[in-house]
Amino acid sequence: MHIVLLALDGNLPSGLVGLADVFWLAAQASQSQPKAQSWPLCDVIVASANGKPVTDGRGRKLPVDAAMEDVVKASAVLIPGLMPASDGLPPQTAQTAKAAAWLRRQHAHGALIGGSCAGVFVMGEAGLLNGRRCTTTWWLHDELRRRFPKADAAWGSALIEDGRVVTTGGPLSWIDLALHTIRTLVGPEAARIAADFAVVDTAPLTQSVYVPPRHMQAHNPFLLAAEKAVRNHRGDTPLTPQTLAAQLATSERTLHRRLKSLGQESPKGFIARVQLETARTLLETGSAAVKAVAQDCGWRDEGSFRRAFVRHTGMTPSAYRAWIGRRRGGGAG
Repeated sequence: MHIVLLALDGNLPSGLVGLADVFWLAAQASQSQPKAQSWPLCDVIVASANGKPVTDGRGRKLPVDAAMEDVVKASAVLIPGLMPASDGLPPQTAQTAKAAAWLRRQHAHGALIGGSCAGVFVMGEAGLLNGRRCTTTWWLHDELRRRFPKADAAWGSALIEDGRVVTTGGPLSWIDLALHTIRTLVGPEAARIAADFAVVDTAPLTQSVYVPPRHMQAHNPFLLAAEKAVRNHRGDTPLTPQTLAAQLATSERTLHRRLKSLGQESPKGFIARVQLETARTLLETGSAAVKAVAQDCGWRDEGSFRRAFVRHTGMTPSAYRAWIGRRRGGGAG
């Protein structure tokens, strides 16, 4: 079994080295448990585009074991987060383009491909997010949607697997990625033992619990504030464009104009989309009844919610939850 950690210039050093540490700890933990499933023979290979050391996001040189092309067939390829470019967004460089082509081949050969935080964008360049449910850290969600419009991006999810493509949230979510990889390749008991040994949780939390209130001071505060208002709406009456405009201290006409200029959506369509995206995340990450999910997302009438959900996804909420469960159970794609 070969697990490749993809080393790129600008990697967060904690992600690259930390991933290697988790797999080493997992092997040590399995040896300390007499009744545990034996840890398989596993090579953890740190590979760069050309086999030469990379410069991490802090400006330090990190050695590698091999060049990407030296690895013909991997069991899993994991991409740690990257430091942002000068514009504050994930970089697009010649090395990420070269890595993208290699990632496509590895996935076609059956490898599990995983990325954390901005590492998810390298998977997007490879086309691996097209038509797949995926996530990244909450503050890069809008850029992920903009850069890869064919991706089915979920706001606030901590970890999603869709067709052997695994995406996780924040800069330190490589821990969740490593445990998920162990669970997939070795088994759930091995992941539990590794998590206990490392004193971490096996079940990642939704990112929404971590989003700071000042997140609205981002580069597009109006759009983000509008999304937050929709997600946080509670009450006995549905959220309308008029009430949304009032919450944003603007006119309904200005709301319509600004949403159209930003995303070609009407206020009514914008509200429905954000509510339904939130519902999908709740169905994917929790066990609440459909009625409770509908109410949490601002729908007072369960029947209307179900009809809107079918229009949005092509299936009922219950069918969607079952479908997500089957895909996470190991469906190929």
